[in-house]
Amino acid sequence: MRTRMFRSGRGFPFSLLPALLLAFVLLAPPVFAGEAEPLAQDEAAEKRLVEISTELRCLVCQNESLAGSNAELAVDLRREIRTMIKSGKNNSEIMDFMVSRYGDFVRYRPPLKGTTLLLWFGPALLFLGGFGALIVFLRRRARAVTETTLSDADRQQAEQLLERHDA
Repeated sequence: MRTRMFRSGRGFPFSLLPALLLAFVLLAPPVFAGEAEPLAQDEAAEKRLVEISTELRCLVCQNESLAGSNAELAVDLRREIRTMIKSGKNNSEIMDFMVSRYGDFVRYRPPLKGTTLLLWFGPALLFLGGFGALIVFLRRRARAVTETTLSDADRQQAEQLLERHDA
């Protein structure tokens, strides 16, 4: 019975399908949109929060700042920083708290001291070590290549092998 309805033209008007899809695409986003979070109540505090959190590393992502990360820990740490700002602590007190809790690694620019020497000079040392190893490897390889000479018997054997291969 269904096939007869569609054939006779009394069923669903398929010519309206593109218009219905367009209406759904245009009207659906506002329907499914969530409620926007309110802007900061204290704009100066939020500015300080962003300033501090851009100087701190996300401990989960490690290559993102605390301000740019959406990890749960980053959200919690931003909330903690916001609380400290509201309680009247200055930026250096907040940074000291974070460093005492998570170590110097939490800072993007850790201070130069004995415990952070590896953070500051480690990449350069790795680069120099790798470069030195490459030079040693290339020199040894060059010596091995230049020192190898064929005897007359080896040369004749190689020529015989090449002649067999060509034939």
